[in-house]
Amino acid sequence: MRSFETIIAGCYELRPSPYADTRGLFVKTYSHSLFVEMGLESDFLEAFYTVSGPNVLRGMHLQFPPADQAKLVVCIAGHVMDVLLDLRLGSPTYGQHVVVELEAVHHNAVYLPRGVAHGFYVREAPAVLFYQVTSEHVPRLDSGVAWNSFGAPWPESSPVISPRDTSFPLLKDFQSPFFYQTEGF
Repeated sequence: MRSFETIIAGCYELRPSPYADTRGLFVKTYSHSLFVEMGLESDFLEAFYTVSGPNVLRGMHLQFPPADQAKLVVCIAGHVMDVLLDLRLGSPTYGQHVVVELEAVHHNAVYLPRGVAHGFYVREAPAVLFYQVTSEHVPRLDSGVAWNSFGAPWPESSPVISPRDTSFPLLKDFQSPFFYQTEGF
C-alpha cells in the first residue's frame, strides 16, 4: 500500500496494490503495521457503510470530544468527490480543505485524524463508502460545518442533501473544540 500525505497534515490518501487473477480481485484496505509505522491511530472500534444515489452530498461531518474519531474511508462502489476540512485550532491549514477523488476502480482511500471534517459528493452512483472509525457513534456529539461555507468546488449548487446537513453552522461561526497536535493522539 502506498500513502500520500495531503496538504492537510495527518490526512492521507492510501492506494493499495490489488491482486487480480482469474477469480477476480483482492484488495487490502487496512494494514495495522503500516498505520503504526506512519504514527496513525489504528484502533478502529466501529465500521459502517453508506449507499448514496446520484447528486447526493453528505457532509461536513465529525463528532465532538470525547467521542471524536479518526476515520478510514474507502469507496467500494461508484465514484465520489471526497472533501476533508481541517478544523483543528493551531493547525497551519485550519479552515482549509482538500479534495480527493475516491473511485472504486482505483481502490483508494482516505485517512482523517481527529478534528478533520468529512464530506463527499456522488459523481457516479450508487456510491458505497465504507468507514472504520476509532470511536463509536454518539448522536448527541454529532456535529459539522455547512458544506457551502468554506469554498469547496462542489460540482452542484443544489445537491440532494439531508435537513441535518443543511443545519450545520458556517465555518466562520463554528466553535472548534479540536487542537492541532504534532505528536501522539
